[in-house]
Amino acid sequence: MVWMFLFTVVPFLAMAYIGWHVWCLLPLAWGWKLAAVIVMVASFLLMFGSIRRTTDELPLEWGTAMYETGTSSVFVLLYLFILFLVLDLGRLLHLVPRTLLYNNGWTAGAIALFMFGLFLYGNLHYKHKYRQELTVQSDKVHKPLRLVMLSDLHLGYHNRRDEFHRWVDLINAEHPDLILIAGDIIDGSMRPLLEERMHEEFLRLQAPVYACLGNHEYYSGEPDAQRFYRDAGIHLLQDSAALVGDLLIIGRDDRTNPHRKSLGKIMAEAGSQAPQSAFRILLDHQPYHLEQAEQHAIDFQFSGHTHHGQVWPISWITDAIYECAFGSHKRGRTDYYISSGLGIWGGKFRIGTRSEYVVLNLR
Repeated sequence: MVWMFLFTVVPFLAMAYIGWHVWCLLPLAWGWKLAAVIVMVASFLLMFGSIRRTTDELPLEWGTAMYETGTSSVFVLLYLFILFLVLDLGRLLHLVPRTLLYNNGWTAGAIALFMFGLFLYGNLHYKHKYRQELTVQSDKVHKPLRLVMLSDLHLGYHNRRDEFHRWVDLINAEHPDLILIAGDIIDGSMRPLLEERMHEEFLRLQAPVYACLGNHEYYSGEPDAQRFYRDAGIHLLQDSAALVGDLLIIGRDDRTNPHRKSLGKIMAEAGSQAPQSAFRILLDHQPYHLEQAEQHAIDFQFSGHTHHGQVWPISWITDAIYECAFGSHKRGRTDYYISSGLGIWGGKFRIGTRSEYVVLNLR
């Protein structure tokens, strides 16, 4: 009930607050003011159409426009809410004159220019993929290895094949020995991936790919996601492990599945096929209960899911929810890295966070 309230009632209350401010601020006739508020509300409602897969009933380009408009409006409304809240607090403290917020074209123009600049920066920052390099020393590794690790690609209506093609080139340029993906390869709908034959881009990768499932694979339909993984040549680790040279790669099913195995059971089943000397890497999409990896002598855990909030100040919320919401972490002898993701859900903006891929050097 709490989550339903947060994701349904609260956004509409916030939109009413923003709409009232827009109405008061614009120095226009009531008809133009009404049109501006209607466009704002309609853009937000498009997001619900995307969630309900209305996009699948439209031509691909129209579906993309609907998805990007609806999901981008969420972030625009978030920053408008913050901005109007700050101005209202300033007015209550007699720091901002009332005339600044009523029928004022200069204020409206300044806000529009600020929002345009902020989201232009956010979009350009999203398109830049940050290269995070890590080095881990271990006597369990008998020769140097380079791994490229990714999470949260969210391929779909907004991250299309041409964009993914560029990402594949970045990965291949690293000349990795192995590629590991910690879930959420698929955004939600399988339709864009199938129509654009995105599995062919995975086949261009020049190293073996191992991956676990994320929660969005379940949103798209887990059997369909598994078929896509097979077509893409991805080795799916779903509560299972694979021995690759000196490495034991363990992939947990996503916690969306309430019947997933415990890590202890997975490790017990993997024990028969892997020597104790193997370097153990755990792929677990959602970074909850990090103590479990430490308890089961995992050497390195790689997770994603958080996106580090995608935009500030949501990153503060993820920092409060998770033991580690982003970056390197350590518990005992276990190293962790929680990635903010290569792709993104919804509007393609990174403000106060980054899109990244991780290059792990094992020595």
